[in-house]
Amino acid sequence: MAFSVSPSVIVREVDASQAVPAIATPPAAMAGVFRWGPTNEPILLSSENQLVDRFGAPNDATYETFFVAADFLSYSNALYVVRADDGSETAVGDDLVLDGNNAVIEESSTYGAFKAKYQGALGNSLEVAWVSSTGFSNDVLGVGEIPTNKISNNAIDQVISFNSANIQFDVANTQQLDELSAGDVLVIGNESVGYQELKVATFTETVGTVTEGSGNSAITYVGAYAYDITFSNRYTLAETDLNKLSLERKWQHNTSFSRKPDAGNVHIAVIDKTGTVSGTAGFMLEKFENVSTTAGAVTPEGATNYYPTVIDNFSSWVAIANTAVVGTADTAISRYETMTGGTDATTESTATLAHIGFALDTLKNSNEIDISFVLQGKGDDMATRANYIVSNICETRKDCVAFLSPSKEAVVDELKMNSKMTNVLAYRNKVQNSSYSFMDSGYKYRYDKYNDQYRWTPLNGDMAGLAARVEPWESPAGFRKGVIKNVIKLAFNPSKPHRDTLYGSDVNPVISQTGQGIVLFGDKTGLGLPSAFDRLNVRRLFIAVEKAIATAAESFLFELNDDFTQTQFKNIVDPFLRDIQGRRGIIDFRVISDSTVNTPEVVDQNKFRASIFIKPARSINVIELTFVATRSGIEFDEIVGQIS
Repeated sequence: MAFSVSPSVIVREVDASQAVPAIATPPAAMAGVFRWGPTNEPILLSSENQLVDRFGAPNDATYETFFVAADFLSYSNALYVVRADDGSETAVGDDLVLDGNNAVIEESSTYGAFKAKYQGALGNSLEVAWVSSTGFSNDVLGVGEIPTNKISNNAIDQVISFNSANIQFDVANTQQLDELSAGDVLVIGNESVGYQELKVATFTETVGTVTEGSGNSAITYVGAYAYDITFSNRYTLAETDLNKLSLERKWQHNTSFSRKPDAGNVHIAVIDKTGTVSGTAGFMLEKFENVSTTAGAVTPEGATNYYPTVIDNFSSWVAIANTAVVGTADTAISRYETMTGGTDATTESTATLAHIGFALDTLKNSNEIDISFVLQGKGDDMATRANYIVSNICETRKDCVAFLSPSKEAVVDELKMNSKMTNVLAYRNKVQNSSYSFMDSGYKYRYDKYNDQYRWTPLNGDMAGLAARVEPWESPAGFRKGVIKNVIKLAFNPSKPHRDTLYGSDVNPVISQTGQGIVLFGDKTGLGLPSAFDRLNVRRLFIAVEKAIATAAESFLFELNDDFTQTQFKNIVDPFLRDIQGRRGIIDFRVISDSTVNTPEVVDQNKFRASIFIKPARSINVIELTFVATRSGIEFDEIVGQIS
């Protein structure tokens, strides 16, 4: 603090604006088996489109997990997804030839410059095409440069037949085609008949040698080159004499780029070769234009332009495997690397807790990731995943709720209604009691637009989504707030007796009712005991209030524990709770932070204590309507209050 003896103006600034932060619902989170994406790393998504882009569309091995996430995102816009590392292999662009001992034959093998960005068989759909400046396009042979007759046999004319997908021809030893690759495009024709593009499928070169003399004086040299080229499409021009045609080579994706790359730069295209990713074979997923092979290179705007850095930062599909393959791109290069070797080690049904557990562990630390719900996704019949989530995530953090569904075997594979109920109760009994868990009654039947079929999927994504749409102190159930989206029918539609039994065991029924739709019809947590915390709205209210007030309390650390600080704390908490009370979340409250709780002994221990008493609002679970018929001469005031 400034000190002055002589006359002066001293400016002081005191921050008395502290307040409890407003209540918000943090993102939900889930972990499971997906086809694509980074492993054991929480990725925040806001839509189903982002889910598909980062983790791939569903297939038969991942659809339950995928649609739990997709269903939640149809209600809310914030979900952390963690892909479990199940030991799947990454696809690479190498073409390795092995000997009998499985050793690589180096002279016969080719190493790729790229590999798939993530593990999984989905990477096998990828092809990476790249080209240098001089390999972008060039004239191969002009009109008249292919001899009329074969050099190896002068009696054979060199022609290309109409509707043929193959040409074979010889050229002189000065006309070697050293820049042609399978995948390139050959532009063939002349000005009279026009030009046609033929995509090279295979390319074979045979060297024809000539030996003159004999013995020690014998000289062997290349006399000609013979070529056998097949195409993916067929030749349809009128001219058949190869001597009257010219050949120009183009990189296959020539037309997708504005111009050839600069010297020392390359164009890179990532292609969905099989159509597994995009649904269209040959679709260009990504392109990187005129990126440099020089480390540290930048664009005129100052952005990095070194191709390994660009690929690492911006590609969703590929990564760099070997920079030596591209080198400095100072020769005529065009390459088409097909990714192979990617595998899916498990499915969502066969993945063990050993795989899923490490992914879930990334959600444990409340200081690193703020979440409100944890979605089980696909459950297993022994409830091991459900118990792991409740025990190791929610009960550890104590600031989020686990949303659970019974296994598919319990409600979908079983046909009898009573057996379905018995199975659901058996599953519930395998899950530990906790007010930080919420269990629904099963599965729904919904449409899978990615595979054009209907599938059974768990309801826990919908349950968490309904909760995310309401205030923490509100129940997500009922005909007004609990309507389920994207559903055709239920695997288990419990009757009233079934609902009574399920609800008594803390299982929240989802029902289909004529004229009302399919709705959540319960709001009990898995506490297992009569308590205020056996209702979801009360549990979520206390989580929200505790987190908000705890955050505000951090600003009081290292302050002096005196009447001023104690009063200041009460003055910021009271308005916060009063606001919730005004929004019907609390019936009454009281905050005590004075010397009643901050005794001299507590102050001497360098502690600050506050007691916050809350009467939470309760949701209506039972409505009783009493209709009373009276005689004509009776006044209502005479009997009101006498009949219950």
